[in-house]
Order: sequence, then C-alpha cells, then structure tokens
Amino acid sequence: MSEVLQDSEFGEDVATQAQVSILPTAERAPAHPEALAHRNLLDGPFWQRLAAYAKVPEADFLDHQWQAKNSITNIPRLLGALAGLVSPEFIRDAENGFHHAPMPVRVSPYLLSLIDWSNPWDDPLRIQFIPLLSRRLPDHPKVDLDPLHELQDMPVPGLTHRYPDKALFLPVATCPVYCRFCTRSYAVGLDTEEVHKLTFSVDPERWRAAIAYVASRPELEDILISGGDATQLRADQITFLGESFLAIPHVRRIRIATKGLAVLPQKFLTDDAWTDAITGIADKGRKQHVDVMIHTHINHPNEITSITKAAADKLCERGILVRNQAVLLRGVNDDVATMGLLAKRLSYLNIHPYYVYVHDMVKGVEELRTTVATGQHIEKQIRGLVGGFNMPTFVVDTPGGGKREVHSHEHYDRETGVSVWVSPVVHPGQYFCFFDPIHLLPAEGQARWARPEEHDRIVEEALAVARSKA
Repeated sequence: MSEVLQDSEFGEDVATQAQVSILPTAERAPAHPEALAHRNLLDGPFWQRLAAYAKVPEADFLDHQWQAKNSITNIPRLLGALAGLVSPEFIRDAENGFHHAPMPVRVSPYLLSLIDWSNPWDDPLRIQFIPLLSRRLPDHPKVDLDPLHELQDMPVPGLTHRYPDKALFLPVATCPVYCRFCTRSYAVGLDTEEVHKLTFSVDPERWRAAIAYVASRPELEDILISGGDATQLRADQITFLGESFLAIPHVRRIRIATKGLAVLPQKFLTDDAWTDAITGIADKGRKQHVDVMIHTHINHPNEITSITKAAADKLCERGILVRNQAVLLRGVNDDVATMGLLAKRLSYLNIHPYYVYVHDMVKGVEELRTTVATGQHIEKQIRGLVGGFNMPTFVVDTPGGGKREVHSHEHYDRETGVSVWVSPVVHPGQYFCFFDPIHLLPAEGQARWARPEEHDRIVEEALAVARSKA
C-alpha cells in the first residue's frame, strides 16, 4: 500500500514525494512570439496616416456621430478621398466597379483608415468594400440575388421563418457600411445600376405584424434581429423591439446582429443611449431567464483594433455575450494562417468565433467566392488552435435548406463543383445543391459548365449519386 500524507490545510490525501517522482517531467519550449501575434492590435492615431484625416483629433475620430457624418456615400466623394493615395488607374477601376455592383457605396472613415493604400489591389479590407471592374468574373449560372431563398419563407414582410424554433426579423435595410458580398443585396441599401431593391424600411406597422406573428407561433423560441444593421436603429427602437419580444412568453433567446464592432466600434463607446438600450434589454432578459446576445461580423484580423477591443471590453463588463459570424472570402481569409489568426484574435477579445460561412451564391461577386473544399481544409487545419467553444463551425448555407456543417454533404463532385445536401429538420426528403465557382474547377468541369445544355445534366447527375447513397 502506498504511503500517503494527510494534508492538514486542505484535508485531502496527497501522494508522497517518492510517488510523485515516478511521473515523467513535462518539457515544453517557450511560445514563439508569433504565437502571441493575435494580441498585437493596431493602436494610436493610425487614421492620421491618411491626408483626409491627418488633422482629426482622437475625440472626433472616436465619436460615432463624426464617423456617421463623414461616411462616404457616393462614388465621386469616395474617389476624391483616394486622390493622391492611389493611381488614376485604380480610381478608374473602382469607379467602373461600382457602376456594376449590386451594393451601393458606404464606407466609414474608420474603415478607410484600416486599408493599406500602398497596395489597395490586394488589401483584404478593400476587397470587401470597394469593387474593381478588372477583378470581376462572370456569375455562376446558379447564383441569385436572394441566394438563401429567404423570401420563400417569409410569412410577413421582413420576417423569415425557416427553422422550426427560429425566426429572422429584418427591421431595417441600411448599414453603417455596405459589404460587396451581402447575402441580402436584394433588399439592403439603396438601388444601384444593377439592382432595384425590395426595401424593408423602418415601419411600425410592419414591425407589429412581425411581432404578432412571433407571438402567434409558440414554437418560436429564438429571434434574430438583423437587417440591415442594428446600429441603424435608435435607442428607443432597440428598446421597443427588445421589450416586445421579451413580452412573448415562449421567446427564450434574442440575438441582435450588427457589423458595428468591425466597421463602427465607436458606436458602442460614445452612443451611450444606444449601448444602454441593448444593455437594458440584456439585463431584463437575464432576469426573465432569456438569453440576449450580440452577433457581429468580422472577417479579417486587420478589422480588429484597440478601438474594437475597447468596445468589446465594454460589452464584456456589462455581461453581454458576443459571437462572430465570418464569411469565407477568396483573397481575404481563405488561408489557414489568416483564419487561425482571426479565431485567436476574436477569442482574445472574448468574441466567440461562432460561424464561418462558405460564401453564399450572391450575384456580382463571383471573384470573392471559394470552394467547399477550401472550407473543409481550413477547418481541419485550425481545429485545436483555440478552445472548443471558440472553434468556429464552418457551414454551407444551402439555398432554401439552411445551414449545414461543411463536411456533412451527401455528395460532392469536385470536378463539376456540385455539392448535394439534405436538411431533415427544415425540409425532410428534399435535396439542396450548392455550387463552387466555375473558375476554380478543373478544366474538365469548366468545359462542361461552358455548355448551357450541360447545366441540368450536371445537376441531375449529382442528385442521382446523392439519392443512391440514401
């Protein structure tokens, strides 16, 4: 029997030194400085590197009203702000790019100050917000302005009910900036030369109809307030919506979606009424045992600065959980190193890296899409880099079928780029197809898609294989 000693302080049996000494010595080399790179956040008056903001003091730059007032919302003003920073060739390319884009112009001074203007062609933030006609590729034949088919599951205007217990509500159709790849380019923002928008503007009657629908459906426990963007709502509107959904007994979770932490973190720091309104809803929800949280949208580590951290810290102090939903974008974050750094940096800010979406099949941004295989590869490589609860789930949001884990397809033909999925809870017995970009397929697959008479045959072949495996 092993000799043991009684620990008088803790009242527990502890092994003798002789017993402990048989354990191997754990040796681990010190962490390389690169392992801590996620903590190196851009700080100081970095915006003053741009001539347009060289004399802007910190107090102004951190003011959400100054940011909103000085946001650029038309092509001539944007191109004027870039004069002297970029070549005339780039300016012409961007001007032509906007003339053929599904989303209008809106960029904040904060966002512009984060772009590397010494190499705007390849900067990951420029790629997301400023289109270049020279980079545009032809759309895949299967892309759509409503790639998720949200309108098909919309019982009242602006409210999508697809999943059994969850509803998506779009109270507003504007954002602090406009992402080129927006999955709701059919509705968000003003009309463009390419797209006439279906608008879900702020409308109390429309809001009441959506709230009444939720109240009438006892299975709805999870409400996502999206848009558009919650930063575009006034504090009293946040309070009205939050309290209205909290008053429905079967609602157990409320998610408030905003890209503000990525492109307008000043909103959380200087709009006290707005931040207090969200805090008030979260506090009231907690007392009712209802989960109220923020879902944000950050795609690249360069979008996270010391200002982002200050905003995230403020939410953390108030007990508000924040989750991130990123989009896998070609040339932005479609490599292991970038996605790994993003997960680490988000985790450092106590923002949970919740989802990474394989880019939806949105019209007008084919050069930003990548393959299902790319998502699968990155997911495998970064798993274990962060704690399991901070490991993002890589998903494909299938047209009409909802989100599916990136490895869970029924069939995936990498030659034609067709993946087939089922969604037993949402639409049992149905199959849904997703399509990789044609320009990333092998030559044989590209040749088949080049012939329109082959398109239906390609899809039917994939569906037949998927059904044979059922």
